[in-house]
Amino acid sequence: MFPFLRTFNIIKTMKSLKLIAVILIMSLTSCATVKVVSDYDTKVNFNEYKTFAFYKKGIDKAAVSDLDKKRIMRAIEAELITKGFTKSDNPDMLVSIFTKSRERVNITQNNFGWGWGWGWRNSWMFGRENMNVNQYTEGTLFIDFIDKTKNELVWQGIGSGALKMKNPEKREERIRTFVKEIIATYPPGTEK
Repeated sequence: MFPFLRTFNIIKTMKSLKLIAVILIMSLTSCATVKVVSDYDTKVNFNEYKTFAFYKKGIDKAAVSDLDKKRIMRAIEAELITKGFTKSDNPDMLVSIFTKSRERVNITQNNFGWGWGWGWRNSWMFGRENMNVNQYTEGTLFIDFIDKTKNELVWQGIGSGALKMKNPEKREERIRTFVKEIIATYPPGTEK
C-alpha cells in the first residue's frame, strides 16, 4: 500500500471523529440552553415574601395547553418550596405566567475535508460540503411575581429556548428545566 494513502485514511478518520464530536456537542447544547433574564423593582425588600399562590386570572390567559399550564405550575411550586416559600390561601405574593412561541430556522454549513488551494473554490479537496437546515419552535416563558397587597409586579423572570419535545415526559422535563433556570435568578442578586 502507498504510504500517502495510509496517511489519507488516518486524516480522514480523525476529521470524521472531530465532526461527529462537534455535531454531538452542538446538538446537546442547543437543545439544553435556556436563555434567562430577569427584572425587578429595586425598591422592594424581597425578604418580606414568604408565601405564594397562583394568580388564576393571569394563568388562564397563557397561550399554552392546560396540560402545559399544570406542568409549569407544578415546576414553579416545587422551585419556590425549595427556596423556602409556602403555598397559602392568604399569600404575600401572587405568581402568574405568560407564554409566547415562534418558529425558528437554524442553517449551518459544514465544509470539511483536506487539500490545498489558494482561495475560495480554487482548490482540490477530498471531503464534502454539508448544509443543515433545522426548524424548531422557540418558546418563551414569563414568570411574574406580584405583591398581593399593592397589586404590583415586583419581579419578572423570562426564559427562552428550543421546544422540540413531543413525548409528555420529555416535555415535562424541559418545562422543569425552564422554570428552574428562571427561578434560579430569584431573589435579585442570586448567582446562577
